[in-house]
Amino acid sequence: MATLPLHHPVPQHVSSVPQLRSPPPVSSQSQQGGYGNPYQHQPQHGATGSSWGQYGQFMNDPTAQVAAQFGQTAFKHGQEYLEQNVNRWFNFATLKPYFQVTNSYVINKLFLVLFPWRHKPWSRKQAPGPNGQDGWYLPPREDVNSPDMYIPVMAVVTYVLLSTLIAGLRGKFQPEVLGKTASTALIVVIIEMLVLKLGCYLLGISNQSQLLDLIAYSGYKFVGMIVTIVVAEVANGGQGTGGWVGWAVFSYTFLANSLFLMRSLKYVLLPESANNNGGPMQTDSRAKRSQRTQFLFAYSYLVQLVFMWMLTRA
Repeated sequence: MATLPLHHPVPQHVSSVPQLRSPPPVSSQSQQGGYGNPYQHQPQHGATGSSWGQYGQFMNDPTAQVAAQFGQTAFKHGQEYLEQNVNRWFNFATLKPYFQVTNSYVINKLFLVLFPWRHKPWSRKQAPGPNGQDGWYLPPREDVNSPDMYIPVMAVVTYVLLSTLIAGLRGKFQPEVLGKTASTALIVVIIEMLVLKLGCYLLGISNQSQLLDLIAYSGYKFVGMIVTIVVAEVANGGQGTGGWVGWAVFSYTFLANSLFLMRSLKYVLLPESANNNGGPMQTDSRAKRSQRTQFLFAYSYLVQLVFMWMLTRA
């Protein structure tokens, strides 16, 4: 049987071979690095060094130093001008003593706001001023009868967050609830300040007490409202502040806050009562004192009743 010859494939030369796209040419500086992707831009050390050298030359330039000095001087004068104009309307230095509180003061103050029935005395303690003059009151950490801003600010924030939490538990939370509650609380405080300042103007009360005292006393009612909302929600199973439990707690906190304001604001609205040994304060007539007492009663009871009822139902 004859053996068939093996057939070896003959290589065929293709005339047209597809050309692959070559990478972009690499510069000599990137080849010296020898690292990284050639398609990616590599930082050039020479350029960096030159930029730092130019920066150093710029900073050593006398003209640049004069410009930097001028900028610092202008910034300093601008800051001083801003502080002077802001302090013309509001002195931030007077706000600092209102936050000088301690843990014991906060506890005693909260107890005083919620249980003011047997507290004595109500008069604020005085101390000699820097030059020995009278009329300087002790800070809150040294006198529980002194108003502070720490408790009112924290009470307002807690009230806003608590109202938002309750709305979320009821399935009614929306982002607008947070802003609406905060705006309502702020508007109430502003209206109270306008009422107090108008009453002081009409009654001729020229007491040197600062506006921050009145703002602080206006914020203490949020402590009672927080207690009312929490107790009513727990007792009524999340059905709001209605029911006899809610009304009972609201009545108590309202009366406690009203008595607290009546006793605390006497040094502001009834300044002549602080001086019984004769003096310029004794020149006020008995009729004017009666008008001031009526205004203090109306603010402590009627105004607080409207605002506390509105905020606890919001």
